[in-house]
Amino acid sequence: MARIPLEDNFNDVINKAQRGLKMSDAQLAERSEVSPEDLAAVKSGVILDAIIRRIARPLRLSADALEALAHKRFYPIAPVFPRGFAMFNTPHGDMTVNSYLIWDSSTRVAAAFDTGSSCTAMLDTIAAEHLSLRNIFLTHTHEDHIAALPELAAATGAEVWASEREPVDYPGAKAFKEHAHFHLGELAIKTLLTTGHSPGLTSFYVTGLSWPLAIVGDALFASSMGGSPDHYAGQLRNNHDKIFTLPRDLVIAPGHGPLTTLALEKKHNPFFAH
Repeated sequence: MARIPLEDNFNDVINKAQRGLKMSDAQLAERSEVSPEDLAAVKSGVILDAIIRRIARPLRLSADALEALAHKRFYPIAPVFPRGFAMFNTPHGDMTVNSYLIWDSSTRVAAAFDTGSSCTAMLDTIAAEHLSLRNIFLTHTHEDHIAALPELAAATGAEVWASEREPVDYPGAKAFKEHAHFHLGELAIKTLLTTGHSPGLTSFYVTGLSWPLAIVGDALFASSMGGSPDHYAGQLRNNHDKIFTLPRDLVIAPGHGPLTTLALEKKHNPFFAH
C-alpha cells in the first residue's frame, strides 16, 4: 500500500482546536499576542514558527508537536502484524477512509470494522484467507465509513453492530452498550465509547493479536483527532481517559490517515503531547 498522508496539517489542528474552544479570531490573536495578519497567515497554512508557538498556548496544544507537524518532521511507523490484521484505504470524494479486518488464525473467524467506500479488497482478502466474516462493527455511521455496508453485509451475511447511541439506518443492525465484549477464537474485542465527533463513536480495543490494537474511527488520528465543534471538551476527555490509558505499545488504527502507536501520539499529537 502507498504511504497514506497524515489526515491533518498543522493549520487544520489549529482550526479544530479553535472551533472546539469557540474562540474567535480576535480572541485568539489577543490571547496569543499576535497580529490578526499573522494569525490569518498561519491559519491559511503559512509556517511562522514563533506565531505557531504563541497560538498553541491559548489553544492548549503542544507547541513542540504543532511546530513539528508544520515542518512535517513526524510520520508514524507502526509495527507490522504478521497475521490476523488487514487495513484497507479507499477514496471517498476528496479524501480517503480506512476500514479494517481482523481474524483468528486458528478458526479463521473474522470481524470487519467500517467498510469505507468500497469493500472489494476486503472481500478479496476474506476469500484469499478462507475467512468467515462473523461481525461488521461500525465505529460510527458517517457516510464515508459505511458507504459499502450493504454490499459487505449482503456478500457475507455478517451481523452489523453499532453503539446504541449511534443512529444506524440498516435493517437488522444490532446495538451494543459501552464495555461490551466480543470474542473471535483467541481474540477479544471490547467497546469503548469515545464520543464527540459523533453521538456513539466507539473505539474497539482488540487483544490477542501480535500487538494490542485500538480501532478508533474518527476519535483520533496520527497527530490530530476528529473535529467536534459542539462536544470538544468531552471528546478530549474521552480520548484521554479511554485511549491514552491503554498499553503504551498499543497500535492505533484510525478512520483516516496512517496507523500510529500510543507511544508516538503521546509525544507527537498536539492535542495530547503535554
